[in-house]
Amino acid sequence: MDESRWWPAVGLLFGTALGFAIVVGGLTAFLIVLVLGVLGFLVGRALTGELDMSGLLGGTRRRT
Repeated sequence: MDESRWWPAVGLLFGTALGFAIVVGGLTAFLIVLVLGVLGFLVGRALTGELDMSGLLGGTRRRT
């Protein structure tokens, strides 16, 4: 199945979670959900190999 078909649903779920967080918990909960969502997105991209974290983690690149 094509992965790009899931992104609108993921965006909808993330927006709904942010909406509930701000209604129930206020601005602090909204910011926590936002930061954790972005962090989870970046970790997911790094684990699938779509994001190169070697520059941030101090890794060295080999030149061949």
